[in-house]
Amino acid sequence: MQERVAFVTGASRGIGAACATALAQDGYRLVLHASRRESLDTLLASLPPEIGDAALVIAYDMADTESIGKAFQEVFKQFRRLDVLVNNAGVMEPAKLGMISHQALSRTLDVNLAAAILHTQGAAKLMSRAGRGAIVNMSSIVGRFGFEGQVPYSAAKAGLIGATLAAAKELAAHQIRVNAVAPGYIDTDLNRQHQEDVHRQNLARVRMGRMGTADEVADLVRFLASDRASYITGQVIGIDGGMSL
Repeated sequence: MQERVAFVTGASRGIGAACATALAQDGYRLVLHASRRESLDTLLASLPPEIGDAALVIAYDMADTESIGKAFQEVFKQFRRLDVLVNNAGVMEPAKLGMISHQALSRTLDVNLAAAILHTQGAAKLMSRAGRGAIVNMSSIVGRFGFEGQVPYSAAKAGLIGATLAAAKELAAHQIRVNAVAPGYIDTDLNRQHQEDVHRQNLARVRMGRMGTADEVADLVRFLASDRASYITGQVIGIDGGMSL
């Protein structure tokens, strides 16, 4: 594990922060992305000094394609390698079908899907140098089954599943594994924005009767990133407490 490097997008809070913490516990050097550098301060302070102080912190808008390219240049400049990419950053703007603005649609697809593909492209170039790597894409239960009031988000997360399967086929020969995680109703800021009646309806769909935690998702991600998952690629793994049953 010495000197292995993991890149987590949307690492400032929720699932992203939990993934970064879990990978730090497994000994990875970290590349941490957020839209604002200062939003990563809490995470960095919580990490062991030898991990937090050595982390490469990169702030940019996920819809800025030029910044994505520069980010991977920075990764190469500092570490000369990349072993794990967690495509976690995302936005969700719930709206009924007739109320979806073109701006919201474009941003949801740009951040949740297009940016993830561009990050996968950049990661694959670095991973191919070493002939190994693991990419974990953060999809969603709504990408598998849809959800009312979330057409753009559902479309983006479904598209990410398709991108995962295609990239897994293309990159397997380079020993780069690509998998997707499909969380259900997880206790994050994205899901806390729901009104109380919506929250109750969502919780009623979960057969285990509770929201999942970011740490539970992170434990799955750290497994897929590890050598213990060395023969797993092209899979979409749900973590939803039975919500999809």
